[in-house]
Amino acid sequence: MPAGDEAVRASDAEREETVRQLQRGLTQGRLTVDEFDERVRAAYAARTRGDLAELTADLPRSLW
Repeated sequence: MPAGDEAVRASDAEREETVRQLQRGLTQGRLTVDEFDERVRAAYAARTRGDLAELTADLPRSLW
């Protein structure tokens, strides 16, 4: 994400893409089911791109 975009409001499409990334993390065993559930709820509640970025910060870039 380009610098300064963290405060930009997240779109529904960006939330859905984050959920897809989390699903791939779950499938690969990088997230537990509980972590996945918690992060998906947070993704749908996210207001900014920065909020979404935090949810996948510890996952490898290859997931997206």
